[in-house]
Amino acid sequence: MRECIIAPSVLSLDYTDTKKQLEELTKSKAKWLHFDVMDGHFVPNLTFGIDIMKAFKKATSLFMDVHLMVENPETVAKWFIASGADLITFHYEAMKDEQACRNLIAMLKEQGVKVGISIKPKTDCKVILPLIQDLDLVLVMSVEPGFGGQSFMEDQLEKVRLLREVIDTNHYTCQIQIDGGIQKETAKLAKEAGVDILVAGSYVFKNNIIEAVDSLL
Repeated sequence: MRECIIAPSVLSLDYTDTKKQLEELTKSKAKWLHFDVMDGHFVPNLTFGIDIMKAFKKATSLFMDVHLMVENPETVAKWFIASGADLITFHYEAMKDEQACRNLIAMLKEQGVKVGISIKPKTDCKVILPLIQDLDLVLVMSVEPGFGGQSFMEDQLEKVRLLREVIDTNHYTCQIQIDGGIQKETAKLAKEAGVDILVAGSYVFKNNIIEAVDSLL
């Protein structure tokens, strides 16, 4: 089974105990920090802006993985890149068409960051296949985006299997990330399907952080 990168989602971090939780996270085997940016329009929730990102950038050396669940990713991406993002993932559903996706991918790469595309559970992953060769990451949502703590949608693993086959057959460098309902058991299923990066929020921050991260590897 492939070795995965663990990307804890700060959406579920206990902000009354931020310093201690970040210290534990730094001691863990997590390599990325995942930021779920929501605008209250593209998804029915509102999360944080760039000041939170800047604070985390100062507090940890973890890779900054930013998932934009917003209506205007072209604009918002620039704010987060300026604040220290290492990777920007935007939603296919937020874009007008495939060409708009290509334009944004090119713009983000010119800014020096890695680029990913995410798709919602009801979106057929075949729509992003023409873009994979230009991407660093594809994020498969295994819950409906917008809220943490939802149950894992196992049928989304079919998308992972298809993407894995396409990527491996064509020797693409694109990685596969999954987000939503990840814990010890679902992480195993995701890894067996071919996932490279596991995003976990509630499971990591509502348990012993170091032990929770270890259990996902």
